[in-house]
Amino acid sequence: MTKLAIIISHPIQYYAPWFCYLANNTALNIKVFYLWNFGVTKQVDVGFQQSLEWDIPLLTGYDYEFVPNVSSAPGTHHFWGLQNPSLVSQVRADNPDAVLLMSYNYASLYRFLWSWNTRQIPLLFRGDSHRLLATTGIKAWLRQQWITQIYRRFAACLYVGKANYEYFRYHGVAQQRLFFSPHAVENDRFLSQTESATHQAIAWKRELGIPEHHGVVLFAGKFESTKRPLDLLHAFLDSHLDDVSLLFVGSGSLEQELKALATGQSNIYFAPFQNQSLMPRTYATADLVVLPSYGETWGLVINEAMCMARPVIVSTHVGCAHDLIHPNQNGLKFPAGDVSSLAHSLKEAFSDRKRLQNWGEKSRSIVSQYSYTQATQGLMQALNYIKEV
Repeated sequence: MTKLAIIISHPIQYYAPWFCYLANNTALNIKVFYLWNFGVTKQVDVGFQQSLEWDIPLLTGYDYEFVPNVSSAPGTHHFWGLQNPSLVSQVRADNPDAVLLMSYNYASLYRFLWSWNTRQIPLLFRGDSHRLLATTGIKAWLRQQWITQIYRRFAACLYVGKANYEYFRYHGVAQQRLFFSPHAVENDRFLSQTESATHQAIAWKRELGIPEHHGVVLFAGKFESTKRPLDLLHAFLDSHLDDVSLLFVGSGSLEQELKALATGQSNIYFAPFQNQSLMPRTYATADLVVLPSYGETWGLVINEAMCMARPVIVSTHVGCAHDLIHPNQNGLKFPAGDVSSLAHSLKEAFSDRKRLQNWGEKSRSIVSQYSYTQATQGLMQALNYIKEV
C-alpha cells in the first residue's frame, strides 16, 4: 500500500471531500498535513471581509494532522501567513512513500521544498496557475526562471485543466511528468440535492422579492476587484433585459459600491454570504450563472453551478473557460473586462429561454467528467510513474 502525505494550507471545502474519497476508494494510505485551521474554526475571511466557518464536515473520513503555525498573522493572503517550523519533522515522522503539495508560495513550503530529500522520498505537485494574463519583460523572465527551478524539485505534476497544462509546459515540465487531475467539487452532494434545492429556491426567490416570472442572473462569491462584479452590474444595466433580475450573493470590499450603483434599480438584488449547505439552493435560484473574473485560477463556483444544471458565462481569463465552457452548448465566453461583450452575451443567453435550459442540461453532462474519480485517476498515474523512474 502506497503511503501518501498531502500538504495543504488549510481545510478547504473543495478538497476535503476528495481526501475522504482517496481514503475510502483507493488503496492509498493518506495523511493530510494542514498548516492553518481556517475553515474549521470561525475566523475572518479577508476576501469576504467577515468571520466564517464552513458548515459541512471537513475533517471526517481521512487521517489528518495540524502543523503548528507560528505566524503572527496567519493566512493565505500573504507570503508569511504560513510559518510551520515543525513541518519537515512531522511529515518525515509519518514516513511516506511520496508527498503531494497543493501549493508552494509560502514561507513554510519554500523551507520544506529546499530541505526535503527528494531522492529519498519524491514530491508531487498539483496546481492551477495559468498564463491567461501573460506578462513580459525582465521581471517576467526572471520569474519564469525561478518557477522552472522550483518545478524541478517535483518528480511529477498534476494539472487541473488546459491552461494549467500550458503553464507547466512554459515552466519546463516535461510532458511525461504531467498528469491530468481535473479540478472537481463534490458532484454527488449537489446532484443528490437537486430536487430539494429547487423547492427551496422557489421560496427563497419569493423571500428576496424577485418576481416569480423573472429569470435570474447570479453572481456568487467575493465582491472584490479580481472577480469583476462591477463589470457584470454595468453589463446587466446595458443589456436592458425584460423580465430578468440580477442577484449578487456574497460580500466583500466592493459591496457598498455595488449597492450604490444599484440604487433605484428594481431588478437588482443582494443576498448575504451563503454557507456551503445553502449553495445548492443558491444555484437553483438562477437561470444563468456568471463569473466575469479577471485572473481567476479556475473558478470552482462554475463546477458547482454546472452540477446543478446551470448554463454559465465566464470571461476568457477564468481558468476553467477552456475546459468547462463549450460555447453555444452550455454557455458563453467573453473577453475579460469587455463590458459591452458581456452585455451582448447576456442578451444572447436570454434570447431563447428553452435553449438556455438545454445549455444547463449540457453543463451537467460536461461536469460529470470533472469529478473526484477523474482527479484520482491522474494522481494514481503520477504515483505509478514515479515508482518506475
